[in-house]
Amino acid sequence: MLTRIKDLAQNLAPRLIEIRRHIHAHPELSGAEYQTSAYVAGVLSSCGLHVKESVGRTGVLGELIGQGSDERLLGIRTDMDALPIQERTSLEFTSRSPGIMHACGHDVHTTVGLGTAMVLSQLGEALPGNIRFLFQPAEEIAQGASWMVQDGAMDKVSAIVSLHVFPSIPAGSVGIRYGALTAAADDLEIIITGESGHGARPHEAIDAIWIAAQVITTLQQAISRTQNPLRPVVLTIGKIEGGRAPNVIADHVRLVGTVRSLHPQTHANLPQWIEQIVAGICNSYGAGYQVNYKRGVPSVQNDAALTQLLESAAKEAWGCDRVEILLEPSLGAEDFSLYLQHAPGMMFRLGVGYKDKLNYPLHHPQFEVDETAIVTGVVTLAYAAYQYWQQS
Repeated sequence: MLTRIKDLAQNLAPRLIEIRRHIHAHPELSGAEYQTSAYVAGVLSSCGLHVKESVGRTGVLGELIGQGSDERLLGIRTDMDALPIQERTSLEFTSRSPGIMHACGHDVHTTVGLGTAMVLSQLGEALPGNIRFLFQPAEEIAQGASWMVQDGAMDKVSAIVSLHVFPSIPAGSVGIRYGALTAAADDLEIIITGESGHGARPHEAIDAIWIAAQVITTLQQAISRTQNPLRPVVLTIGKIEGGRAPNVIADHVRLVGTVRSLHPQTHANLPQWIEQIVAGICNSYGAGYQVNYKRGVPSVQNDAALTQLLESAAKEAWGCDRVEILLEPSLGAEDFSLYLQHAPGMMFRLGVGYKDKLNYPLHHPQFEVDETAIVTGVVTLAYAAYQYWQQS
């Protein structure tokens, strides 16, 4: 079966590259993936899948009906949206949409998902159960997964798998991570209210800017002394608003940032921990405060059994030397985690790095991928899906 899957994928390689380049040249932002969705639906329909459009607003579901009686339903999820970045590559198929680029590899994800559907649709009787392909919008704004779930995309799904490109892993290889793969990502807003005054008489005012500086510094210092160092926390204040004139003490400062964590208990305790620190500083200097902590997406926690399944399938397909066990998680976020609240799942890393040229990181205007990775992704997903049905 592995040989058959590899042959099918290799025969499809020129078509898959064509698909990827079309998607790359026509990127669409989160929630506006109308042309991409229509294109995906057309490819899926041509493979004989049952297609449902406008799931999760601009998402697409493709159902591949197996030939057996196994009632388990396997989900395969890929995302479709691009980023608001002006592309600066010299590719012949560079983005035709000014200020929009597939700088995170979702064009590759979508292509791998379509290629996997194309391969598996030709296996016929070899699939005893059904597979649902989820082509998701709006991953970059961490909204699409929740939209898909609300529209029933996870109904009856028994397990779900996904992938994400990784430029630091060479094309032809994959990365497997047990346990936490990505971090929980939350939004933070802190508003500090002081009392305005003349810049020459600070003792008659309550300086909100100075107090905000104390808050930022203390939060960063407190992480190293009040949080378990084996359970990392990253708190970044990325935006500060406050003040009206150089000689007027500010009475209002707004801090906006992001908070990343891996451990569920740490994640649960962070809002209270942050508010205690802010309250202590503001109360000490007579300032008012407001902490608005908004939960984002949780951490992706890979299911052990599915991770073992993907590792075994990848090693059989490519050999042990092309399967990298990732020892560290990422503090980036992924809304794939929202699907894991409804079924066990796992996400693996697909190597897309060039061996002989500079590899730019994700979200970079010069980000490129080695397209030979597409076949690697298709074979890995398709063979893992086939092996899923061989489990008792």
